Amino acid sequence: MQTFQSLGLNDNIVKALTELSITTPTPIQEQAIPVLKDEAVDFLGLAQTGTGKTAAFGLPLLEQIDVSVKAVQAVILSPTRELAQQIRQSLVDFSKYQKGINIEVVYGGAAISNQIKSLKSRKPQILVATPGRMIDLINRKVLNLSNVRFAVLDEADEMLNMGFKEDIDTILSFTQQDKNTWLFSATMPKEIRNIVHKYMDKPVEVSIKSEVKVNKNISHKYAVVRQRDKKLALQRIVDAEGEMYAVIFCRTKAETQRLSSSMAEEGYPFEAIHGDLSQQQRNTVMGKFKAGKVKLLAATDVAARGIDVDNLTHVIHYDLPDDLAFYTHRSGRTARAGKSGIAYSLVTPSDLYKIRNLERSLGIEFEKLRVPSADEVKFKHVQSKLDDMFNTEASDDARMWVQSFSEQLEFMSKEEVVAKYITMSLSNISSTADVDLNAPVSKRKEAERNKGKRGDRRSDRGRDRDRGDRPSSRTNRGSDENMKRFSINIGKDDRLQKGDLLRIICDTTGVRSKHIGRIEMYRDNATFDVDGASADGVEASFKGLRFKGRSLKVSRKRGRS
Repeated sequence: MQTFQSLGLNDNIVKALTELSITTPTPIQEQAIPVLKDEAVDFLGLAQTGTGKTAAFGLPLLEQIDVSVKAVQAVILSPTRELAQQIRQSLVDFSKYQKGINIEVVYGGAAISNQIKSLKSRKPQILVATPGRMIDLINRKVLNLSNVRFAVLDEADEMLNMGFKEDIDTILSFTQQDKNTWLFSATMPKEIRNIVHKYMDKPVEVSIKSEVKVNKNISHKYAVVRQRDKKLALQRIVDAEGEMYAVIFCRTKAETQRLSSSMAEEGYPFEAIHGDLSQQQRNTVMGKFKAGKVKLLAATDVAARGIDVDNLTHVIHYDLPDDLAFYTHRSGRTARAGKSGIAYSLVTPSDLYKIRNLERSLGIEFEKLRVPSADEVKFKHVQSKLDDMFNTEASDDARMWVQSFSEQLEFMSKEEVVAKYITMSLSNISSTADVDLNAPVSKRKEAERNKGKRGDRRSDRGRDRDRGDRPSSRTNRGSDENMKRFSINIGKDDRLQKGDLLRIICDTTGVRSKHIGRIEMYRDNATFDVDGASADGVEASFKGLRFKGRSLKVSRKRGRS
């Protein structure tokens, strides 16, 4: 059996892999690493997502980096920012004991100014990027690719499906001709072959058959909720299920900590485990979880590698992973030792395609569920308490006290006793907010607007802003005379909501949300108002930026807003 030592990797990399409990190479790693580590070749790797492709190209790439050169020597293109972040984190973990290697990641949806600062200050040798953001950086003349010796296209078929063909051509045109191109893809459509013929010279080709399998004892379920409603949906599910012993997977360390703190404050037996914890803190959390003192554990994929618990009832994907292997590894933590288990996914409308991809790729079927209503949660909770009471055998001592307590209750009717019992039973239920989490987004917004009309409108608007979804009118940001109106060439057809556009505006321009006024969404465009004092430079901030493969165009609309 092959090992990473026998593949010829240096001791520092092997040491880091061992600490990550990565000891046995996968088939794609066995075939790719020896070739890519020692030879200057173009490479085509065909393997399903989740077969270890990141290490297959990442480990030999780390060995070929010249740490004395403070310039970008390798670019790795990824279709999504989530996958780009995962790749970067994996490379950082792999290179833990290799001094002098800097790895950065850039992607859309985050402030480009901060990414520019990181590139200038850290001078990375490896840059992981989504195609659109890399084009933005090239157009702003802050990214020099003339020293690139390796170009890696990861999930190449997915990038083509997302319309990045033109961007890939543009990016590769800025790199030197004699670079090595490594392309990894799950499928081989015609467009991939075109890239191979255009940019690669007699590539070494390796094809690996997928062996990803899913435990048949796991029931796969999902519910569609907005991002801002996920915590409330999780509370409803936990309250309705009753006894639950679960790991809740989040995408980032910050999200695990936020969720854990918030849930614990509301009385749930909740802890978090992530990479920022010391070993002592991790041991303490895991000790409580294994002992059953903590029933719910939020974790990132990396931090969860050391969790070894056999009797989990649920795995909850608070954020769905982009990698099939992560989904199967996560879900496989329940239904062990012949038991059954449930994998529950909380999915935003824009992430529904991932459910279909998982069904198709893994040969599984998801059951769509409604998030329990507040009344359903309350009813199930009380029913559970009554069932416990019915199944409890009265002790002899209790029977001796019946007369004394019966006399105290004589003045109350049976209905009053039951009502008080129900009130006490519901005292520790947190998720009682009267919100229908299953209603379509348009109806939800209408209900929230109507609620605002009945109550304190100013207070409701403040709460809406805190949750990140803006009401249709934002004229209270300042007088109309002080606002400047702009148009932008993205809209509802791009599956954007007002909150999404607001974040794009703030991230790109640096203008704080309190200075953004009315936002109006149309099919293929949108308008937004900016306070006059903050409006200078808004158009210039968007120059060179791209969204889903096309250039963003922002222009000032003349006249009063």
